Amino acid sequence: MRKLSVALLHLLPIAGDIHYNQALIEKAVKRASEKNVDWIVTPELAVSGLQFSSKIGTDWIDQQPNEWMTKFCSFVQSRNVNVFLGCPEKGGNGELYNSVFVINRQGNIIGKQRKITSIIDDWSTSGDYLEPIELGDVNVGVLICADSYTKKYADSLLDKGAEILVAPSAWGPGSCGPNGEWEQRSIDTGLCLFVCNRTGEDETVSFWAAESMVIKDGKRLLSHQSKESAILYFEWDLEKMDVLSPQFEIELLS
Repeated sequence: MRKLSVALLHLLPIAGDIHYNQALIEKAVKRASEKNVDWIVTPELAVSGLQFSSKIGTDWIDQQPNEWMTKFCSFVQSRNVNVFLGCPEKGGNGELYNSVFVINRQGNIIGKQRKITSIIDDWSTSGDYLEPIELGDVNVGVLICADSYTKKYADSLLDKGAEILVAPSAWGPGSCGPNGEWEQRSIDTGLCLFVCNRTGEDETVSFWAAESMVIKDGKRLLSHQSKESAILYFEWDLEKMDVLSPQFEIELLS
């Protein structure tokens, strides 16, 4: 059996507190790596929090890898895991992006996806490409939060060979909250979705009831919400493309 061990980091980042968030991510990656997982996924903008710009502006955003990212990549290598990291970045012409970086076991950034659909994150430029990332022997499509809102981007990733969809998100319930979009994308494409959401709250968005989920064929196979940071572990059968775990194994981060 080809099996995948996954950890979703259902975190409580603080908007604008970069050092706190970086330390929280490092702590969670260290804990998860001790379980010998294959993939670790953070929420969208785990490094910065979602609504950071009104607190600290955007001048701090660097081209990547910057000093911390370089150290983090070495840390990922030392822990022998693959990490999907939500982090802002600056482009070559000074444009800013809401990005997810994929770092492999060797500590190399092997791909990234820039968010295309900007709603709250009005500081960012829309990404202009959408490609699966080959991670080991799996082609992974990354849908950052609202990029799951319509079928367009999920369908494009399927057409380009994606086998699993990973959705790092900061999407809380409410008037503009998720309303079956992730489930529908799994129906549209026939692919599973690993949704890594977050908890806490920023200026105008509450995530206390936001859910991280594993979805297949429109059904939530696993789901979790919490008032504190947690690591959600599960096992996935890569041959049957189905969950092996009856529920998340939950480790709270104190």
